Amino acid sequence: MIEFHLDQRSGVATYLQIVQQVKEALRLGVLDVGDQLPTVREVVADLAINPNTVAKAYRDLEREGLVVAQQGRGTFIASTLAAPSLEHHRALRRELERWLADAERAGLDEESVRALISTTLREAFGRRAA
Repeated sequence: MIEFHLDQRSGVATYLQIVQQVKEALRLGVLDVGDQLPTVREVVADLAINPNTVAKAYRDLEREGLVVAQQGRGTFIASTLAAPSLEHHRALRRELERWLADAERAGLDEESVRALISTTLREAFGRRAA
């Protein structure tokens, strides 16, 4: 089961952080069709947030067709975002972890790493779209 975490410094709304974490878990194969999300009550207890925030995140996911709410049973994954290349994730993650260690040794902090990655992604995908 997924465990949500919040980054108060991110500037991203709490409900969007929950939505993003579910989508990330779907893309990485951590969650699969039929898996149950934590109940609103469980998320509220873990994160000390308003139940309406969790409900809004789950409604957004339901609107996108990614989850289905079953009255009295909970919220379940209805669709996946995992790519067919999921079997390559483990090797790619190891390479990324090595790269992050190199970046840290080079003196880059987390914000610098994020900036470098997001700029590189934009440029790489921008070239492919052109």
